[in-house]
Amino acid sequence: MMIAVLLISAAPMMTSEADAASGATPDQIAEYALKFKGVPYQWGGTTPSGFDCSGYIRYVYGNFGISLPRTSAEQFGVGTAVSKSNLKKGDLVFFANTYKPGISHTGIYIGNGNVISAESQGISISNINTNPYWAPKYAGAKRLSSVKEAVATVSAPKPAPAPAPAPAPKPDLPKGQYYDVSKTFWAYAPITELSTKNIITGYAHSEFKPNNSVTRAEAAIMIAKSLGIAPVAGTSFKDVSTGHWAASYINAVHKQGIIGGRGDGYYAPDAKITRAEISALLTRAYAMKASNSSVSFTDINGHWAESSILKVASSNLAKGYDDGSFKPNANATRAEFAQFIYNSINQ
Repeated sequence: MMIAVLLISAAPMMTSEADAASGATPDQIAEYALKFKGVPYQWGGTTPSGFDCSGYIRYVYGNFGISLPRTSAEQFGVGTAVSKSNLKKGDLVFFANTYKPGISHTGIYIGNGNVISAESQGISISNINTNPYWAPKYAGAKRLSSVKEAVATVSAPKPAPAPAPAPAPKPDLPKGQYYDVSKTFWAYAPITELSTKNIITGYAHSEFKPNNSVTRAEAAIMIAKSLGIAPVAGTSFKDVSTGHWAASYINAVHKQGIIGGRGDGYYAPDAKITRAEISALLTRAYAMKASNSSVSFTDINGHWAESSILKVASSNLAKGYDDGSFKPNANATRAEFAQFIYNSINQ
């Protein structure tokens, strides 16, 4: 992961409604922000039915009469810069180089190194010191003058709207069958067969979520089960505790030399696995050799996984795209990873 180093200078506070508002205490900001934990992410979303990151920020602070600009980059221009070591609840925390260059994500500091924000999985909490994705992308923080240690009179926060009642779950299907994987789905055969063999598993209520990305923790479990590698107690990485749900499988495939970490003793279990990483682990797991010297792609020359990519492609375990590229740094879906393993077992 490339770590962007940004030099953040203390910018003068913008004149906005944020400065004129009656404000709220840091605890009130944090308490109200936490009410929306679990609300789904929605691009352009500005309501509790779905938020994007800056829309969530505006909604929380707007509840206290604090007006903020619409985008994360614009919000970075409001308030006074505060150092990471002096953060307090209610501060705005900014991240850079996520889905685009520059300031591109905002969160609310809630204490103990934790920030709540609208991530891809919904409103959730991440630690800016230990999270392998967010920690390197930390770009600075701002404090609003209208968020005060004590306020004489602050109207009670509006209660979060009651969530809509959840629909009654469908009855579970037999093992290997899923409501979201029809018989005409292109990866129906590998998903069904590998599920029946307990190599891969679905989610509650007989869902497989074939278009979800595969995490590095999930990949370790699937590859270990496909090779019949027994779990090994313990852990080999700083960010995988012995109590982690995938620790024994990550430890097992790591000790077999099939999958490695992402540097400095970290595994990044929740990070999405890339097509390059999949090519490398399949090559190590199945001791592949290139069988077709004519295979080539336009975007892998000099890539760290070039040799592995050529091996899996020449063995017809993975294919490139119509434009001649392989997209080594793209993430694979659960359906694609099931197909990769299925092809490897049956090659």
